[in-house]
Amino acid sequence: MSLRINDTVPDFTAESSLGSISFHDWIGDSWAILFSHPKDFTPVCTTEFGAVAQLADEFAKRNTKAIGVSVDGVDDHRKWIGDIESYCSATVGFPIIADTDLAVAKAFDMLPAEAYLPDGRTAADSATVRSVFIIGPDKKLKLSMTYPMVVGRNFSEIMRALDALQYTEKRGVATPADWVVGEDVIIPPSVSDADAKEKFGEFETIFPYLRKTRA
Repeated sequence: MSLRINDTVPDFTAESSLGSISFHDWIGDSWAILFSHPKDFTPVCTTEFGAVAQLADEFAKRNTKAIGVSVDGVDDHRKWIGDIESYCSATVGFPIIADTDLAVAKAFDMLPAEAYLPDGRTAADSATVRSVFIIGPDKKLKLSMTYPMVVGRNFSEIMRALDALQYTEKRGVATPADWVVGEDVIIPPSVSDADAKEKFGEFETIFPYLRKTRA
């Protein structure tokens, strides 16, 4: 069964580059971003892990933990981290889960239950393990997206989406296309004009169903 928005994400225990991880306990009262990879020592993934390492301070500001998943073992992860840190000139301070039995990939519906890793496999054998999951402190899935192997993930967009998720949850609003912090937000149609006035103050009515107010 596929994992849907607002579902509680699977809990699991797995080995990682930083030791054993019990996922829900590891999340604690933080937000979390789990991003997965089909194989260590692959070019696009190396640049992506480097991007996440460089964003460590930005994640910390947002009370958000990052965790990687790759379907190789801990020893390979630790060797690969050397390449990643050399590439990005930053420390990989987040764990990388060793999903050698594909348990995490299958639990998050990235691979079918019958999937296995053949001898001499390449990244193409686990290509769909290139997903991003943003998870709230309530352990529920807030957003997911999946990329093909040839397209590097846009972590600026992932951070933008994280900002929007955190802001809308706090303020009870929605965000328009391309929204960034500081721009006007949308008042949900379920809120009456009178309640909107009381809660948000002044607002702009573009259509009866589209009303904007300052962030």
